[in-house]
This record gives sequence, C-alpha cells and structure tokens, in this order.
Amino acid sequence: MPTPHLPSAAVRRALRKLGADIHDARRRRRLPMAVVAERAFTSRSTLQKIEAGDAGVGIGIYAAVLQALGLLDGLSQIADIGNDKVGQTLASAALPKHIHLKRTGKPPTDD
Repeated sequence: MPTPHLPSAAVRRALRKLGADIHDARRRRRLPMAVVAERAFTSRSTLQKIEAGDAGVGIGIYAAVLQALGLLDGLSQIADIGNDKVGQTLASAALPKHIHLKRTGKPPTDD
C-alpha cells in the first residue's frame, strides 16, 4: 500500500484555486453539479472534491471535468515550452558559444 502523500502548502493553494475556478466556471455556465459530473463520467461527490481542490483526486478526473466545461485546452498549455521561462533559460545557456564546421580536406564542388 502506497504511503499517503501530504502536498506542500503551495500545491494545496494551487489546487484550491483551481477548484474554485472550476466551481466558478460551472456556475457561470449555469450547469448543475449533476450535469457536469455526468458529462465528466464521475460522481457528484468527486466533483465536490474537485471544486474543493482535493489533492487526492486524480489528474485525469480533473481533466475530464475541465473538458466537460470546455476548458481542457488550458490544461495542455500548463507545462508548454512557451510558458517555461526557466527551461528556456537553461536551454539557451546550454547552447554552444561557437560553432565550427568540420573540414574534410576536399574542396567544395560545383555540381
């Protein structure tokens, strides 16, 4: 049996915000919990956990709820390279300073 995982305070805050945003999106669309839960192929109680930002709910269920609300595209952008400033900085720092062409000893030909 796996050891229980206690997420950090930052993770809990982020999940609470995500849950609140999902709750607000559902209400703006005037969709009852039962309808969104059905569209996401989950239970109403699981949707309640998601809206509360429960870290024990799998990311796949979060994704299904986002899809049911028409918000799934945002999930695929979270770790996109365009949003990864640290990764871009590290990749740029790893680029070579100078590029040298290998010489073969044969002169170039004009075919």
